[in-house]
Amino acid sequence: MEKLALLGGTPVIDDTLTKEKYDHLFKWPIMGKEEEEVAIDVVRNNRFSATDITEKFQEEYAAWIGSKYAIAYCNGTASLSAAMFAIGLSQGDEIICPTKTYWGSVSQAINFGASAVFCNINENLSLDPTDLERCITPKTKAIMVVHYLAYPADMDAIMAIAKKHNLKVIEDVSHAQGGMYKGKRLGTFGDVGAMSLMSGKSFAAGELGILVTDDRHVYERAMAFGHYERNNENYIKESDELKGYYHIALGGIKGRANQLCSGIARVQLKYYDERCAEIRKAMNYFWDLVEDLPGIRPIRVDESTGSNMAGFYSPHGIYKSEELHGLSVKKFCEALRAEGYKLSWEGANFCLHTHKFFKTFDLTGSGKPTRIAYNDRDVREDDDKCKPSESISCFSVPWFIHYDKEWIEKYASIFRKVILNHEQLLESDTDKSQGGRWYGTTNV
Repeated sequence: MEKLALLGGTPVIDDTLTKEKYDHLFKWPIMGKEEEEVAIDVVRNNRFSATDITEKFQEEYAAWIGSKYAIAYCNGTASLSAAMFAIGLSQGDEIICPTKTYWGSVSQAINFGASAVFCNINENLSLDPTDLERCITPKTKAIMVVHYLAYPADMDAIMAIAKKHNLKVIEDVSHAQGGMYKGKRLGTFGDVGAMSLMSGKSFAAGELGILVTDDRHVYERAMAFGHYERNNENYIKESDELKGYYHIALGGIKGRANQLCSGIARVQLKYYDERCAEIRKAMNYFWDLVEDLPGIRPIRVDESTGSNMAGFYSPHGIYKSEELHGLSVKKFCEALRAEGYKLSWEGANFCLHTHKFFKTFDLTGSGKPTRIAYNDRDVREDDDKCKPSESISCFSVPWFIHYDKEWIEKYASIFRKVILNHEQLLESDTDKSQGGRWYGTTNV
């Protein structure tokens, strides 16, 4: 039995990992001279608030993802808000969303007087199609599909249910830009796709969002929602209900992209698929090395089906404490940190149905929680049906940016060491909570 570092043993990785090597393995995004040159051009020529660079990026992104239209926004949350307006989400409607996701996937529904209804996730932390029809009522307008942690949702099943019930589909691709489902890019299955391209994502361009669609009407509504300088006859050509409202952003927000980010995004797009391919090679090799171990399950897809996980954003695995004598995921991750995987943490996003925002927050001062203010039923009563999602336990794994066989094997050996010697941890394992985070806070 090998003594674990948490209990005084020697860690697998210590000072042998230099900053240079760490950056090679994990520093993201990769920025170079080309990005610097486009940034300098924007700065020197004061092109921050124009749209010429942005429109070039939109054209290139649409062609790359396989959509007719693309519109860039200042961030991903703005693009998702525009998507909601574009599909006609309005007062009294309900929109279904998986409960385990970032708040920006669905919190904006209250701005439209709509109610968020939460669906359970499966053991890939993805929207569970078998729970979807439970959530549908006569008031349901749309499904917000989230390709969470880069795992492609089951679009065949979801789209079949949407078609059966005549529902709109928005795809939140903020974790999976460029990912594939059976040979087709994520974001191109539903009525509209929207996503963040902020600095921490696998497609990283500073602070940026983008919306894609094949539907001209959706495109025009999204444009009018947050782009006052392009809400005019040059862009709004087929949507009669929008004409006469030119020159003011109909959502009351300015969603224009900063062209510093648009320029960087154009460069990133040139190399993105190639870089994602190397990330997937590295991540799949890591999982090949550890998937035989008890207690953990990879979250990944079979790429022979034509699906993939793009840049494997924020990779996680599923944790099975019952296979490790009940060892908590918190103690497991603490032991991983002691062995040298410093960024190990348990959980992912907490389930949204548990947050007070969706219980009591009154945005408009109506005296009633805005989530239900315009609905004649209390959707909060359904939240308890999402308790199964709270019990699904997960943990982070290293996000390898380069395929470095030697170091991937070293990190894999950390997991092997902790799991094979986990019984040493049982006596001190007192905190059995799942863990997770609300972004902007420390881990809980």
